[in-house]
Amino acid sequence: MSEVWRLSASEMARQVAAGEVTSRELVEAHLDRIEAVNPRINAVIRVLRDEALKAAADADRKRWEGAPLGPLHGVPFTIKDCIDVAGLPTSWGTELLAEAVSPVDAPVVEKMRTAGAIPIGRTNLPDFAMRPSTDSSLYGITRNPWDQDRTAGGSSGGDAAALVSGMTPIGLGSDLGGSLRNPANACGIVSIRPSAGRVPVAQQVPGPDQHISNQLMNVQGPMARTVGDVRLVLEAIIGAHPRDPWSIDAPLAGKPIGWPIRVAVMTALPGSPLEAAVADAVRGAADALSNAGYDVVEACPPRYEEAIEAWGQIIVGDQRFGADGVLPLLSPATLRYFNFYLDGIPPFADSFEMSAAFIRRHSIAMEWAAFQEDHPLILGPTWTRVTPGHDYDLDAGSLAGLLEIICPVTPANLLGLPSVCVPGRLDPATGLPIGVLVGGRRFREDLCLDAAAVIEAAAGVATPIDPRF
Repeated sequence: MSEVWRLSASEMARQVAAGEVTSRELVEAHLDRIEAVNPRINAVIRVLRDEALKAAADADRKRWEGAPLGPLHGVPFTIKDCIDVAGLPTSWGTELLAEAVSPVDAPVVEKMRTAGAIPIGRTNLPDFAMRPSTDSSLYGITRNPWDQDRTAGGSSGGDAAALVSGMTPIGLGSDLGGSLRNPANACGIVSIRPSAGRVPVAQQVPGPDQHISNQLMNVQGPMARTVGDVRLVLEAIIGAHPRDPWSIDAPLAGKPIGWPIRVAVMTALPGSPLEAAVADAVRGAADALSNAGYDVVEACPPRYEEAIEAWGQIIVGDQRFGADGVLPLLSPATLRYFNFYLDGIPPFADSFEMSAAFIRRHSIAMEWAAFQEDHPLILGPTWTRVTPGHDYDLDAGSLAGLLEIICPVTPANLLGLPSVCVPGRLDPATGLPIGVLVGGRRFREDLCLDAAAVIEAAAGVATPIDPRF
């Protein structure tokens, strides 16, 4: 019973409901696992031991009493430290907000509790969730369980490292520019960036107001070790919520479409060369889909490079508003990273230029929508190279150097589209996982997850792992 932490979240929920394991046993097993491996990884920055054990006792009592059980009843989960949890600080990885306590749960946390899940810990992230590598000035660096000298990705790197090392079966993260998928790629787990509006987003710390770019492009979503678990959690957290006026109710499963489903495969990217191992991972995933009956063709969505450029322009142009007050609060590393964007992208000259940027976004979205009528799914790399070392994002030297690595994740953010990262293979040279992206039409997460499950089965990347250092 001591290694129940190795089970999938779906199996944990099944065993709790069947009385084969208690919620207390699950929570205690994960608390023990955190104690055993977290000192080497630094993924969990706040352990909710007392709260989790109390919630587990309540969950077990409800089952004994025959009360209705949620789909995640008694299963523990972790939460990135930029997502509010009632009564706890939402630090965003910075000393500035280390004691900023939220009075309420974020909608995703509220929905997880309603589904019966139990918060067990808060996880690390870079300052203000700004970097694609997890190193916090408040909590320090999170190490990749596959190789301590490699990045765990970011900004949801704490959850990804905790998942792959067995400290949690479920994580909640966020994604404005790949922050759910970057660390999934680096750590060999599964995540999904849901469609804009699919999962409600609201925050109290540092405040409810959001930049336009955040309103349009930032999402929160699930991370897990299997596609099935991501689907289970996504089902639990979707739907309208009164604190997010843009969130909607829509079923996860859409209308059937004609078979075979055509998949546009990108084994080469305009302007960003792929390392051979990454291209091989995409080819292997494409072969898995072809063998499963998908219609796989080499194709690139329209205006691909322009979509990446527009993502950066809108974020930087928008978030320069008020930046003078924020810059002095950034750590030296985060400031250096942010300056790549400030140096690489000019500010909006006036409101007309800002309007033109949003017109361009809409124009790109229209062309992608037309492309996806014929290619409902798009398969490609997550990063253009195998997971690099810590501070790779700072060592890139410029925005162009950074985007050459992480650019594949950004179009989905610009356009509000779903995007799943799933392990495609282990790199033969380093043994590190290489993730691939499966993207789809808006609100067709079901199609993305179906294809990701095929890739997952063919890749056979087994997790959780013991830290390999």
